[in-house]
Amino acid sequence: MMITPVLLCGGSGTRLWPISRKSYPKQFVPLTGEKSLFTASAERLSGPDYAPPVVVTGSDFRFIVTEQLMQAGVDPGAILIEPEGRNTAPAVLAATLHVAAQDLDALILVAPSDHAISDPAAFRAAVARGVPAAQAGRIVTFGITPTHPETGYGWLELAGAAGTDPVPLTRFVEKPDAARAEAMLAAGNYLWNAGIFLFSARSMLAAFTAHAPDLLPPVRAALEQARPDLGFLRLDPGAWSKAASISIDYAVMERAGNLSVVAYDAGWNDLGGWDAVAREMGADAAGVSTAGAVTAIDCAQTLLRSDSEGVELVGIGLSNIIAVAMNDAVLVADRTRAQDVKQAVEILRAKGAKQAEAFPRDHRPWGWFETLALADRFQVKRIVVHPGAALSLQSHFHRSEHWIVVSGTARVTIDDTVQLVTENQSVYIPLGAKHRMENPGRVPMVLIEVQTGAYLGEDDIVRYEDVYSRGQGAKG
Repeated sequence: MMITPVLLCGGSGTRLWPISRKSYPKQFVPLTGEKSLFTASAERLSGPDYAPPVVVTGSDFRFIVTEQLMQAGVDPGAILIEPEGRNTAPAVLAATLHVAAQDLDALILVAPSDHAISDPAAFRAAVARGVPAAQAGRIVTFGITPTHPETGYGWLELAGAAGTDPVPLTRFVEKPDAARAEAMLAAGNYLWNAGIFLFSARSMLAAFTAHAPDLLPPVRAALEQARPDLGFLRLDPGAWSKAASISIDYAVMERAGNLSVVAYDAGWNDLGGWDAVAREMGADAAGVSTAGAVTAIDCAQTLLRSDSEGVELVGIGLSNIIAVAMNDAVLVADRTRAQDVKQAVEILRAKGAKQAEAFPRDHRPWGWFETLALADRFQVKRIVVHPGAALSLQSHFHRSEHWIVVSGTARVTIDDTVQLVTENQSVYIPLGAKHRMENPGRVPMVLIEVQTGAYLGEDDIVRYEDVYSRGQGAKG
């Protein structure tokens, strides 16, 4: 029987700031290799035993999802757009109802899209071991064989020792203190909770009916009243807002009596903090993990990472330190305080720092841009447009623009005039003119944009035509 993966793709990943931010969270970032966590998840859950995935994500990420799926060669079965984040229970229920409409007995594998799994084949083998139990009406969760007394994870207590076959779950254990974690590690019948579940659509709908019936009417209505938008399915905002914001663990899993656990021990990391990223990256003999343009001198048990072009990070005599540098923000923390990065983001947000949520590169369906200089009445951007892509036909109330092509060729529309602008050529867009840029070539087109005006915010956009069917506003 085919398994339908459901990839949960929300969240902001604030514990991995500044690399992960609300506008571009960790699942889309290549944290431990060349591929993003989302891309690796989609590839891992594809093949002859898997149906096209169902993705549940937010509107701002919809084009990032499709771009990364295309790069991975994975064609999605559906991409459900949440009007707002309501935690994992409504997301899982919406995906289950969507799959159940086609086959009530379909097997569904729910997985976060921001975990690192180093052995995809071993993971798929673990999933296969859980299939008979799921077909028999069990809800199967996957527990990670613990390697140390981790206090940052929830744990699973098994009815017996973990083996190759599914074992009944006794109970969920909340994140423990250090002493409790040591005891569970020594006991041998506890696993880390990975938040990955395998079940039939019929079994999960029965579980929601029994344990979280109040979620069914609003989520079902949100799906029934969903609006197709290009290749996406937008859940109805009014109905969705009536669904309680609650995790799948609290809503269903901790109350259900038909749970079994499959143990997995071939390499897993939820990358829930910079300490976890350092473990996944590996380290030298002194315990130093490095990435990007960094230099470590007499350092130990330290993570040094530079994620911006032209930013050199140097550590001298550091011990037990996390240092992450970008062109607009730098994190320096004691390694034992990795979980407190989330608190720092909250403080930055409270004082209005744009770095709290906005990523330096703003990703759009046509490519991306970044600000190189910003001051009173002017802004300089680098804009990269994918081959064959086009920005919307738009105008601005408060700014004019000057475009200089530095690589490739741009097809530029200004009111009734259409022209090709090639490398080292420039064009001026007056205030209020309807304009558009397109990349007619086969390589990325790069240009420098100089904006001048009284207001330079991204919301100063009036769209007239858009191949991506976006509405008004910064991202539409």
